[in-house]
Amino acid sequence: MGILIVFGSAFWLGILTSISPCPLATNIAAVSFLSKKIAHPFMVFLSGLAYTVGRMVAYATLGWIIINSFLSVPEVAQFLQKYMGKALGPLLIVTGLFLLEIITIKLPGVALSQKHHNKLVESGAPGAFLLGIIFALAFCPVSAALFFGSLIPLALNNKAGTILPFIYGVGTGLPVFIFSVAIALGVTSMSHWFHKITKLEYYTRRITGVIFIFAGLYYIGIYILKLF
Repeated sequence: MGILIVFGSAFWLGILTSISPCPLATNIAAVSFLSKKIAHPFMVFLSGLAYTVGRMVAYATLGWIIINSFLSVPEVAQFLQKYMGKALGPLLIVTGLFLLEIITIKLPGVALSQKHHNKLVESGAPGAFLLGIIFALAFCPVSAALFFGSLIPLALNNKAGTILPFIYGVGTGLPVFIFSVAIALGVTSMSHWFHKITKLEYYTRRITGVIFIFAGLYYIGIYILKLF
């Protein structure tokens, strides 16, 4: 797999994670709440940017730690080198089934009291940054499937794997950053755009799910069934 395709895949997984219904609703609610608490547009933009960077840092750091933890143990690295190709096919198929909502699970959420939420918001950009980290780590089923079921195996199967979590983090942050700019500029039709993106996400997630299933079958054909 070409390096540009790998980087593009990581970036697309990040964007898809960010516009999935659960993270998207959380992101818009968080940025909107920030805008209500801050009067100056520049400070709204700054806090929104800090929140976005917090999400990016959370995903990038978590991915980097997981990947390096696996690769730093020689026995695990050898095992992955030997069997990762075989495991990638089934993992892609399972992730595709999650994206198509054929498989669904309920994950425990991360609860943040209103008191602590308000304290973080009132502390400005540093609080918004921390809020971004907390909300990023509150995985929904789709975001968990994309991160743990696609990004991590993809990273473990590539030489430039340690870079992929950072590219993924940029992908997750880009849509949130756009919403932050829109709110800072006083765009009032956010609900209209929210529904448009939700509708777009419905189709892009399903198309990606089908692609993942076919890619998984291809990997199974190559590494397990030896058909090619």
